[in-house]
Amino acid sequence: MAEVEVTPPQFSVMTMLAAYPGHSNADLARLALLTPQTVTVIVANLERTGAVSRHAHAVHGRIQHLELTESGHALLRKCRALVHDLEDSLTRGLAENETQTIRRWLARVATGTVE
Repeated sequence: MAEVEVTPPQFSVMTMLAAYPGHSNADLARLALLTPQTVTVIVANLERTGAVSRHAHAVHGRIQHLELTESGHALLRKCRALVHDLEDSLTRGLAENETQTIRRWLARVATGTVE
């Protein structure tokens, strides 16, 4: 994703914001498995580029809700296309059942269900 100047953690945060718009930095940190400090820096950088906007919470003024902007959604689409291209190149030449086995194993690693 270097060609669109997005880091993997930024991609993760944008993906979480697309799935869960309006969440706070702390929420995103939990969802993306990053520290709150890291998410603060990531969000500030994404906000600087215009990919993310902040809105004050209606009741708790210190809490900031975050959302992807239109340009943020466009950037995320570009990133996803790059990721899909990478996945395709990594699995090229593998049979469908081999690809499925790898995906299941990765899902188990990600969820901690590997024995």
